[in-house]
Amino acid sequence: MAPRPAWKGYLKLSLVTCAVELSGATTASEKVSFRTLNRKTGNAVRRQYIDQTTGKPVDDKNEVRGYEVEKDEFLLIEDEDIAAVQIESSHTLNLDSFVEKSAVDPVYIEKPYYLAPADKVSEEAFAVIRQALENKKMAGLARIVLYQRERPCLVEPFGKGMLLTTLRYGDTVKPADEAYDGLETVKIDADLLDLATKVIDRKKGKFDPATFEDRYEKAVLDLIRSRKKSGKKAPLRQEEEKPSNVINLFDALKKSLAAGKEDAADGKAATRKPTATKTPPPDKKPPSGRRKS
Repeated sequence: MAPRPAWKGYLKLSLVTCAVELSGATTASEKVSFRTLNRKTGNAVRRQYIDQTTGKPVDDKNEVRGYEVEKDEFLLIEDEDIAAVQIESSHTLNLDSFVEKSAVDPVYIEKPYYLAPADKVSEEAFAVIRQALENKKMAGLARIVLYQRERPCLVEPFGKGMLLTTLRYGDTVKPADEAYDGLETVKIDADLLDLATKVIDRKKGKFDPATFEDRYEKAVLDLIRSRKKSGKKAPLRQEEEKPSNVINLFDALKKSLAAGKEDAADGKAATRKPTATKTPPPDKKPPSGRRKS
């Protein structure tokens, strides 16, 4: 069953328009989740809004958005008020400029979505826009209203369709200078840099997300199975030895390079086909009581 679209509207390139739909490209359904329980009864608990003045619970039907205009003075905003707010990006992805994907700083990348034509009639126009972007190796910049907020986004070819990635606003990204304040420029020894580069070359590989494993989630699941089987509390965790700063950087890099060579040799040995060797047949002794003449 196809997932329910997160958004439906139109993709527009100048005068070319086609109906499209957006669906989430990621899921968190595989993650371990916990319920909050009452320790005394073992029953699950639920959250409830409490009127901070009267102290009484508030029914769902009486919950409403409020915007604070003065101290403790609110303007009520109903669902229909929000629904009435319509701008172009509420229903149209207008590709108004184009950039190379590499030109977008990774710190602005937020969340990916799959973009596909919404019907048969739209497939040709969608394919034309997709192929034009593919040919130019470009991505389109647009805006989209998702979850009651307008977000800048990047649209690029991806597989048979396109990938829409929401972007963060510039004022929501902290300047890197704040994190790197006081960081001095270090003069790097050429030999150290050469060794570090060789270590990287030794460990060069291909990006394969199939090899990723959530080891923390696996450890939590193992804990749950163990608790379910024994009914006992988990044993106290042994503190792992934490890495410390390297004292001799040159020696550490040389050892890293040597270890990389050993790993590579082990890998080749594991994949190398064994050479066929003729082994002499084992000596056969005649059964007791009988001799060959």
